[in-house]
Amino acid sequence: MFFKFQFKLSSMKLRCLLFSALSVCLIFIGCNKNEKKYNTWRNYGGNKENNHYSSLREIDTANVSQLQVAWVYHTGDNDSMTQIQTNPVIIGNTLYGVSPKLKLFALDASSGKQKWAFDPADSNEVKGLGYFMMNVCRGVAYYTDGKDDRRIFYSASAKLFCVNADDGKLIASFGDSGKIDLHNDLGRDVRNLYVASTTPGIIYNDLIIIGDRVDEDAAAAPGHIRAYNVHTGKLRWIFHTIPQPGEEGYESWEDKEAWKHIGGANAWSGFSMDEEKGILFAPVGSASYDFYGGKRHGNDLFANCVVAIDALTGKRIWHFQTVHHDLWDKDLPTAPVLVTITKDGKKTEAIAQLSKSGFIFLFERATGKPIYPINEVKVPEQSELAGEELSSTQPWPSFPKPIVRQTLNDKDLNTFIPDSSYRDISKRLASYKTGFMFNPPSKEGTVIFPGFDGGSEWGGPAYDPATGILYANASEMPWVLTMVDVNNKTILNETNLEAGQRLYRSTCMACHGPQLQGGGNYPTLIGVEKKYNEEQVTQLISSGRRMMPAFAQLSASEKKAIITFILNEKDKQKEKFILPVRPEDEWYNMPYTSTGYNKFLTKEGYPAVAPPWGTLNAVDLNTGQLIWKDTIGDYPELKARGIHSGTENYGGPVVTAGGVLFIAATSDAKFRAFNKRTGQLLWETDLPASGFATPAVYEADGREYVVIACGGGKLHKHTSDAYVAFALPSK
Repeated sequence: MFFKFQFKLSSMKLRCLLFSALSVCLIFIGCNKNEKKYNTWRNYGGNKENNHYSSLREIDTANVSQLQVAWVYHTGDNDSMTQIQTNPVIIGNTLYGVSPKLKLFALDASSGKQKWAFDPADSNEVKGLGYFMMNVCRGVAYYTDGKDDRRIFYSASAKLFCVNADDGKLIASFGDSGKIDLHNDLGRDVRNLYVASTTPGIIYNDLIIIGDRVDEDAAAAPGHIRAYNVHTGKLRWIFHTIPQPGEEGYESWEDKEAWKHIGGANAWSGFSMDEEKGILFAPVGSASYDFYGGKRHGNDLFANCVVAIDALTGKRIWHFQTVHHDLWDKDLPTAPVLVTITKDGKKTEAIAQLSKSGFIFLFERATGKPIYPINEVKVPEQSELAGEELSSTQPWPSFPKPIVRQTLNDKDLNTFIPDSSYRDISKRLASYKTGFMFNPPSKEGTVIFPGFDGGSEWGGPAYDPATGILYANASEMPWVLTMVDVNNKTILNETNLEAGQRLYRSTCMACHGPQLQGGGNYPTLIGVEKKYNEEQVTQLISSGRRMMPAFAQLSASEKKAIITFILNEKDKQKEKFILPVRPEDEWYNMPYTSTGYNKFLTKEGYPAVAPPWGTLNAVDLNTGQLIWKDTIGDYPELKARGIHSGTENYGGPVVTAGGVLFIAATSDAKFRAFNKRTGQLLWETDLPASGFATPAVYEADGREYVVIACGGGKLHKHTSDAYVAFALPSK
């Protein structure tokens, strides 16, 4: 299968020669129009259109192989568990980025020399908590009045900070002495629930518009979208992603009080905007609990929707739901890209929304009308779980074709392994539900493919407005979702051990596994008592860290019970468990939970599916046709056998008027440059650690740079604190 795939790539690239000549002409025609519009990197993703495009052209296909390190900046605060996922912004000659432990910093963009740094741990509310209260931060938002007022907005933990862009000091007139608590203004008391912001907000006039990351378990805050005044921090408007009585979408929830209890439906992956029309585009995630919807019957608007919102008022303009009643964690992982499509000789302003399923949804920008038909495909099987009701159909774009495989059957299994290992994965596959992307979660195990992190992820695609070509990296990793019964009935006279085992099963097992072994991107808890003491673990459970949400809603006795179990504290395990009393437990106690995020792997640790496992795809949005496709990333031992498998990848590409596509993203810690017209690899270099982030392209002092954050950390890779900038040799 692999070599057949390679042959298809080779034949496809023959057609690229013709496309290359045409695209050169298109670039020449479009370059003057786009030269000034896209020659800066002032926003997350390059610009508010989120197209990851730069009109700079000093670095081109002829000289990109001459790139060399221009500067390296070390933040000095990584540890064995940190990451950097930041796409920095560059304002004038200053680069603004975020460190592994979420310090905001400003650098001279030419030299990488630090101008100032702001540490959120110095603020009173989080002082002394260290990194346990932190999350990842993918970028910042910049505001200026065009005169002397220059502000950086970014988030750490549950705080949105407003920092003077010139000196790194909090602007005290904003909110509460320079910050606002994201727990506030959500319409109900969520003080004990996890709320953070991982992707930066977006500026419109005098508003900072933000989305949140919330827990994905049953006890979750709602993910409403909010706009605050950039000067005062006062709430200007709120869009209820879980509609309230009288609002559009309310009827999609069978339980008419769901808005009081259900959480999630959050725009965690950021926004894009048509600034001229004043339209905000928001990708919304799934409602909680992720894998069981027996307490949220209906289609659950506006979960899993791309929503067009009036940026000035917060009013809905249009929406489209990409998954009905999501049970598979199919959040919309990235903001849509603003594109212009020429179809049947007519130009149409549109958006392109990519999904974890590998679909490209195309909608008219102003109306939400699909560019191509989107069919409702019948779901053949209902759930075996009591109380669960799947949607009878799911949306399925007719065109363009998906950029990844979407089903896993026996013929798709990995053959680059010993026969005994192949027989093992074949036997295991036969015991799972598979073969259809929307099979219900089950007790025997349901294959999730192209994966929980499959298809497109938060890095998002790049789009070349001069040619209409969309460039998207994608992953294809099978996972297995297995549901188990939960005994939510507390037992009188439980010991801490008995209560701890019960609570671990309902609260922690979905990520850390039934045997504390971890899985996917979640660490093992085996031996954790050698690293952390009881106080530190209590702090971690209360405040969360990176992918782990806070569990502040647990009582002190519940936290103690879990900790005595995890840390294997024999004496304390024997003590009597003190039973808390909470009326809301009726809503939050689910009858089922999952056994964790478990990848479907061979005995050797490779994906059970045949390669490719990571790809880079070029799609002409004017025709809907795939222009070229290639693997991205390598396993060194497989590469030595001539197998270019690709790897899972996090972080997106950028594309330039110079004809170059830059991307890191892979687990092999490479930074690569491709010919955007043909997909030919032009240059690659080793990074200090995997660059699980999106690069930024900018000009400083008349010289073009491309910079990438090299944080590592994901996929069990080593970590780093480095930002590395590349440029051509000085003249």
